[in-house]
Amino acid sequence: MYQSVQEALFKWGGSLTIIDKWLNYRQRLIVSYCKLASIAPFDYHHGTLPAQKDIAAFCQELLDYISAAHFDVYKKIIADTELQEKSIKLLAYLYPKFITSTDLSLDFNDNYAEHLSTKNSGAFDRDLSTLGQALFERFEYEDQLIKVLYENFQEKDLSV
Repeated sequence: MYQSVQEALFKWGGSLTIIDKWLNYRQRLIVSYCKLASIAPFDYHHGTLPAQKDIAAFCQELLDYISAAHFDVYKKIIADTELQEKSIKLLAYLYPKFITSTDLSLDFNDNYAEHLSTKNSGAFDRDLSTLGQALFERFEYEDQLIKVLYENFQEKDLSV
């Protein structure tokens, strides 16, 4: 996952404010995910559940990312007439694919952000893994939209 955001930053970073902000949110989310999932170099919980503060921090990054996509990026694309003509079909195709990861993100937040109870602690690793896969797929779809923005709107600053 982290490699994909690095590649996206290399390809499209610095081209448009909207892309830079989006990729910044994505990078922060991935780092937070890796810490929570104990993916190297953040191998800190060795078979135990992470601290609630770490789960809450991840959930906040997750909600920030999802919110930025839905309420900043997609909204900006839909509201901009020039963007509509060139990318609304792609967004219409991709948006339903984003809903899966959005729903999983909201469910994860509801289940774990405030309190990891013993009732749901057994499902935590599975749910985190499922969410990670859904986010990875989402990033691949979003990269298609970022590419369209990059190719068509470098001359127009789409500040969010």
